[in-house]
Amino acid sequence: MTKKIKFAVVGLGHIGKRHAAMIQDNKNAELVAVCDILDASHTNFNEKEIPYFKNIDELLDSDIDFDILNICTPNGLHAEMTLKALDKKKHVVVEKPMTLSKKDAEEVIFKSLQVSKNVFVVMQNRYSPPSKWLKQVINDNLLGKIFFVQLNCFWNRDDRYYKTGGWHGTPDLDGGVLFTQFSHFIDIMYWLFGDITNIKGNFANFAHHHSAPFEDVGSVVFDFVNGGMGSLNYSTAVYDKNLESSITIIGEKGTIKVAGQYMDSVVECNIANYEMPELEASNPPNDYGTYKGSASNHGAVIENVIQTLQGNTSVATNALEGMKIIDMIERIYEVRGSGEKTFR
Repeated sequence: MTKKIKFAVVGLGHIGKRHAAMIQDNKNAELVAVCDILDASHTNFNEKEIPYFKNIDELLDSDIDFDILNICTPNGLHAEMTLKALDKKKHVVVEKPMTLSKKDAEEVIFKSLQVSKNVFVVMQNRYSPPSKWLKQVINDNLLGKIFFVQLNCFWNRDDRYYKTGGWHGTPDLDGGVLFTQFSHFIDIMYWLFGDITNIKGNFANFAHHHSAPFEDVGSVVFDFVNGGMGSLNYSTAVYDKNLESSITIIGEKGTIKVAGQYMDSVVECNIANYEMPELEASNPPNDYGTYKGSASNHGAVIENVIQTLQGNTSVATNALEGMKIIDMIERIYEVRGSGEKTFR
């Protein structure tokens, strides 16, 4: 009988609870501990059923045996907590973004190699049926040379999201919208087309001066190192609800557009001598009550972790890929500059 993989989860907000639920739903996994600075009464966990810690150090220093720590805390805590877990010889699942700087990401990679432990970066969009299909199309070179790629991310994040006293909107814990909202879309672009260079951009903060000291609109153009050019247009200033997340690909032998609120449907596929297969339905989005996020594919993330640790597959999104996304965002933000004074 295959040994169950033992998980602990730190950070019990919506996504942390999602991780915990997916672990408990998997027959090859066991949730053995959870951790949050809030009392169990606030996070709705039963301390009698699962050991509950208020501090990650207490969890890591306890005698509870587990294989892997899932880190679902605010962005700015990811690097420190990952390093602590690796230091205790634990594998790590870290929510996006992996860190808030390339320097911290490099330190994480160095440590993971030093202790021979895996770091899994949650980039859940890779598991959606349109994304997996796109990857196959690109791998098979069905579009020929890539001429132009346009990535559009237009979401609503208003005062229901940027609440007073919360970590959203704080530069040290949040980092900015490309880290918190859209890093997994940049990951899809990187996964498909590789690195970018010759970055230029225009940025503004129109609707969030009172709640966040960074841009809520950005328009970026660049070249792909592998050939072709691209653009990223994004906003969190959309009224009331998310509008779309889409990618348009113009190639030598065809055109593709995947769109919808969460890049969940193929709206155009015109490729020479190719008939598109019928894809599985995409999962519904993560529902945070007053706002929504990307497709909920965390079950697939947990399954990849289990299969990897059991020796049946490899890491779906490794720490090096996680670092590249941070590197790309940092280079975009170098063009933006720092401080609200740079925005209209």
